[in-house]
Amino acid sequence: MTETDPVLRALAHPLRLRILTLIWPAPMSAAELARELGVSHALASQHLRRLDAVGLVELAEERVVRGGRERRYLAVRGTPLSDQHQGSQLLAETMANTLRERVARRAPDSTGVTVDAELWLDPELWESARTRLAALAVELHEAARPVRTPGTTPVSLSLMAFPLQDTPPSS
Repeated sequence: MTETDPVLRALAHPLRLRILTLIWPAPMSAAELARELGVSHALASQHLRRLDAVGLVELAEERVVRGGRERRYLAVRGTPLSDQHQGSQLLAETMANTLRERVARRAPDSTGVTVDAELWLDPELWESARTRLAALAVELHEAARPVRTPGTTPVSLSLMAFPLQDTPPSS
């Protein structure tokens, strides 16, 4: 039995995936994450330590707050989600859980884009589309602002696009 990549195991928890999205645009401390996520400080710290252990977050700054030290973490750029094969089922399940939670928070009367498809494409078209989707994801991540920045809109984005086997594997 092949052991799952430790990075994918770290990402296999919806709270850790959400933490990464929250600390992508700006660093946050465990206390700030706990408030934003509605969890205990200890739980937020535990998840940050797990992400740190596999290299998905880095210490961005340390500052003194009320006589104590506050460590603020930032997501490491270029985290390896796109081309993971081993453990992608685990990641898909985590993304599905996160998507269910976000759909429940969808703004009423909001516009969005929803797509589900199994398509047969020319390889050149697929590669072009994959490249554009990846570039769009980078563009949106780079444009992201810190949590609750005035004048911004929180947006959900979940995307998995990949080639399928011609025939399903036998069970």
